[in-house]
Amino acid sequence: IAGGTGILTTGALDAGSITSGFGTINNGASAITSTGVGSFGSLDISGDIDVDGTTNLDVVDIDGAVDMASTLQVDGAITSSAGMTITTADNTDTLKLISTDADANAGPNLRMYRNSGSPADNDILGLTIYTGRNDNSQDVIYARQISYIKDASDGTEDGQYTLQTMVAGTLRDRLNINPTEIVLNEDSQDIDFRVESDNLANALFINGADGSVGIGTNVQGRADEGADRLTIADSGHSG
Repeated sequence: IAGGTGILTTGALDAGSITSGFGTINNGASAITSTGVGSFGSLDISGDIDVDGTTNLDVVDIDGAVDMASTLQVDGAITSSAGMTITTADNTDTLKLISTDADANAGPNLRMYRNSGSPADNDILGLTIYTGRNDNSQDVIYARQISYIKDASDGTEDGQYTLQTMVAGTLRDRLNINPTEIVLNEDSQDIDFRVESDNLANALFINGADGSVGIGTNVQGRADEGADRLTIADSGHSG
């Protein structure tokens, strides 16, 4: 079929060929069936498109949402300029990073890169945040990990790693690893510190309320002014 301005059909168009020169092809509620290859300068589809086989697209520009009921297989790299949300309705792994490389080098790798044009001391490099709900249906950060640039000077760079947890409604520093020291309980909360060994539940115990120290016990001596603050236990007896 060649040389017209339009085709109007109420039945199936399943034979012959259509060459250029047409304005609109309106097939009503019927189907256009082709067993060959269709070539289009542009294709505007206002309804649904159902592809049973393989679709090979060199460039895809999608302005709206994409709803996929099956697996998306991407053999190349994925680059996104916006945030990404992955939602599951069960307890499956929400994100897996898999490396099939058989050598001895590291892999898979997760890199969090703060590509700042003006890096400075005390810049926060990134956060890992663990959020849940409370019994009032509010979102709460229950724990988070923070990484800082402590010194951005070339040749003397320093970093800091901080672990925080929620304590009585407020996020508190529980572990700080900085260039000069490792600090537990930087926010001075009433939190005991306990080290357990193979046979002792309190191989080392520090009372968060008064700072007294027990070795082999959590039963503290008097913490009065001038009193001993170190208790050492041997075979269950303090001394």
